[in-house]
Amino acid sequence: MFKISNCHRIVVKIGTSTLTHDEGHLNLRRIEALVKTLSDFKNAGKEVVLVSSGAVSAGVARLGTHRPTCTREKQAMAAVGQSELMKLYSRFFADYGHNVAQILLTKDVIDNPVRRAAAEDTFNTLLQMKCIPIVNENDSISTEELNFGGNDTLSAYVALVTHADLLINLSDVDGLYDKDPRKHADARLIERVEAIDDALLAMAGGAGTERGTGGMATKLTAARIVFEAGIPMFILNGKDPHILYDLLDGKPVGTYFAAK
Repeated sequence: MFKISNCHRIVVKIGTSTLTHDEGHLNLRRIEALVKTLSDFKNAGKEVVLVSSGAVSAGVARLGTHRPTCTREKQAMAAVGQSELMKLYSRFFADYGHNVAQILLTKDVIDNPVRRAAAEDTFNTLLQMKCIPIVNENDSISTEELNFGGNDTLSAYVALVTHADLLINLSDVDGLYDKDPRKHADARLIERVEAIDDALLAMAGGAGTERGTGGMATKLTAARIVFEAGIPMFILNGKDPHILYDLLDGKPVGTYFAAK
C-alpha cells in the first residue's frame, strides 16, 4: 500500500490553468496556499522540487497585452513573466522561512549525458542546502527541437533526474476519468492505475484549457515515463492546494499511478 510518509523527495507540478484566473492573471491566493502547503512538507522533513508553469501568462499580464500568437512573442512573454513568477515565489516562500532557486531546462539537457549529470548535481546540491528548486522550461530560448512539449513531460524528466520518490501533478480536474467529466455527467474517476496501455491512452483528449498547453494525454505520457522508472505519480485537483494535506494524511484523493 502506498504511503507518502515513505517518500522523502517529492516533485510537484502545477499548470498554468491552475495558477491563473480565467482572465489569465496569476491567482495569488492559490499560489500562496500552494507555497504554504509545500512549506509544511519541507517542515515535515520532505525535499520538495516545484515544476511551475505560468511564465507566459505572467508576462502577458505584466505587459497588459494579448496572448502570444507566434513563437517569438511567446519567448518574449516568457522572459518577462518568468522573473515575475520567481519574484512571487521567492517572497511567499520567504514568509515561511524557505529559500528558492530557479532552474530553467531544455530537452537537450536531458538528452546530453554530461549536461544531465551537471543538472543532477545542481539539484542535489540545492536540496542539500535546503533550497526549493523551482523548475520551468526555458521558453525564452526553447525551439521545437529543444522543448519538452509541456511541463507535464518536463516534470516527469525532473523526477527522473532528481531520483524522486513521488511525482504529484496538480491539475484542473480531480484525476483521470473514464470519459471527459466536462462533457459527461456520468464520468467515473479512476482511483488507481496499474498499467498504462492503449485503452487508457484512448481516454485522453487534447489540451485541457485555452491557457494551458497540456491535457490528460500529456499527463499520461508523464505517468508512463515515471512509471517505467519505478516512480509513482498522483494526479490531483490543484484548485485547492490543501488537498496535498489529504494526501499526506493517507486519504483517497485523485488518481494514483502505481509504479513498477
